[in-house]
Amino acid sequence: MSARRGPDLPYSVVCAVTPSRTKWLAASAKIAGSTFAPEPLKVYDSFIEVLDERPSFSSIVVNAPIGYRDSPEMGPRHCDLDARALLRHRGKFVHNAPTYLTINKGSAAPEDHLDAITAMLLPSYLEVSREMFAYRQRVVYEGNPELSFYQLNGDVPLRDSKKLEDGRDERRVILEKKVPNIDKIIDAEVDGVPSQHILDVAALLWTARRVFSRGAKRIPEDAEWDSQGLRMEFVY
Repeated sequence: MSARRGPDLPYSVVCAVTPSRTKWLAASAKIAGSTFAPEPLKVYDSFIEVLDERPSFSSIVVNAPIGYRDSPEMGPRHCDLDARALLRHRGKFVHNAPTYLTINKGSAAPEDHLDAITAMLLPSYLEVSREMFAYRQRVVYEGNPELSFYQLNGDVPLRDSKKLEDGRDERRVILEKKVPNIDKIIDAEVDGVPSQHILDVAALLWTARRVFSRGAKRIPEDAEWDSQGLRMEFVY
């Protein structure tokens, strides 16, 4: 046994994490063979706390960009364009990632043409960017809830917005049908966390399980790399 690695456990733990206001909402599950056992939801103050969790997560899917273009003149990442095309009418919910120019500055430049959601999430994106190195992509992957639900729904985009009751019901039905024991997560109530964030992280958790079992798909299929040596891709 390695003192740094910790004890050998009879199970692995996978995790999904999404920004929720100024914190990080995380869903995790223990995996042992075919057993998938979700754990109680947890809120972290920072992304580094997710990476430092013990026992360490075997796979982490984060709802934030990993890898960026250097400047707006280089255009959108291929993964953003390909995901929008795949999701058709739901593709508008895959936003263009900002650029390193914006991330390093910590604020949006007019030429970035950022949407309001991306501009609001810049502090969270900066947290992830600070901690991402090529070696961490053995464990940490970029996901998007719309892609996770697309896969769970038989490769069909969702119908309704998660801001609507019908949309939240649609997502709940899909999760309950496809993900074992997911009620433990989607029935949870966390102070200050909107129900749609809980549904998002529940879907991303299933993607983390697919990554762990090497069953996840990637967009694009052929890796694209940024100037820092990071893969720019989605898993789902």
